[in-house]
Amino acid sequence: MTLNDPVLRLAADLIAIDSRSSLSNLPVADRIEQELSGFEVERLDYTDANGVAKRVLVAHKGPRGGYALSGHMDTVPATGWESDPWAPLLDADGLLHGLGSVDMKGQVAAAIIAAQRAPADVGATLLITTDEETTKAGARRIARDSALAKSLNLQGIFVVEPTSLVPVRGHRSHIAFTATAHGVQAHSSTGKGTNANWKLLPFLAAMRTVHDELRTNPALQDADYDPPFSDFNLILDNHGTAMNVTVAKATAQIKFRYSAKVDPKPILQAVRQAARDAGVELAEQMEGFPPELPADHPFVARATRLTNRAPRTAPYGTDASELQALAPCVVLGPGDIAMAHTPREYVRAQDLVDAVPVFGRALAGA
Repeated sequence: MTLNDPVLRLAADLIAIDSRSSLSNLPVADRIEQELSGFEVERLDYTDANGVAKRVLVAHKGPRGGYALSGHMDTVPATGWESDPWAPLLDADGLLHGLGSVDMKGQVAAAIIAAQRAPADVGATLLITTDEETTKAGARRIARDSALAKSLNLQGIFVVEPTSLVPVRGHRSHIAFTATAHGVQAHSSTGKGTNANWKLLPFLAAMRTVHDELRTNPALQDADYDPPFSDFNLILDNHGTAMNVTVAKATAQIKFRYSAKVDPKPILQAVRQAARDAGVELAEQMEGFPPELPADHPFVARATRLTNRAPRTAPYGTDASELQALAPCVVLGPGDIAMAHTPREYVRAQDLVDAVPVFGRALAGA
């Protein structure tokens, strides 16, 4: 197998464009638009919270009232990579390497090729987002503002994240907390500074209690998910402070993921109260409600027939949390999610090639 196959060639082109969420995605959006000849294309431009220019694309051809394939253009940071993350490589074992290869530029390429090949009597819609890895702002912009998407009367949306082509009928959504404590910067030996970490520590101790409660209290768990307990992941940042300088700013970021059956209000209340008690600033960023279709939902049944695989749930999140406002969503795509967000990211090239006819049948309603 070589990169001459259309889906692999497009996947490699997309991987070669640096589109980490912190950067503008306009170059990768422009490359994708080169593939959309014959489609009605709607461009939705916006500026993210950091002032960076972003664009999402809605493309359609054929009759209305069909199905959509959706994927995102952005990637996570290139943390830990020892090779060039933006140098796509198809190795002798048929593995396509590069940042975004499995999450999810390979899947976006397969979706685009499938939509291109859809016959004239089949509606083919593409919802191509960005900022999925951070805020879901791109999907939210499509769901809220896309006149084209709203006009299509979509019956369902396949979010083509890597699931090894197993239908995912539901997943968790997240609330991102950012707690910030402020001190006074000084040479640490002078005794004239105030270290913000000491102010943050009581908040962190309370967060450890919340973390442990999520893992031990059945009332806060969902047995339909693996693991049944919610993610409550903590990241600490002293913003580059050296060891001989008192910390002027200390930040704790926590991502709390919860499923549709878990009430997030007790966690929200606990985090807010801990921030008040510690006297630290607290900011919150919330995704849409966790998307989850019943196992016997007609769209889930369709995805099951399409793949001949039983549906499941997933502990992570996708753009479905926002796109469900347009139509029912199932997550379904080639590749192994375990390879995502790693410094050795790859996808099996044959899996991408094989996904194209699957996506074609998905669009056709087969």
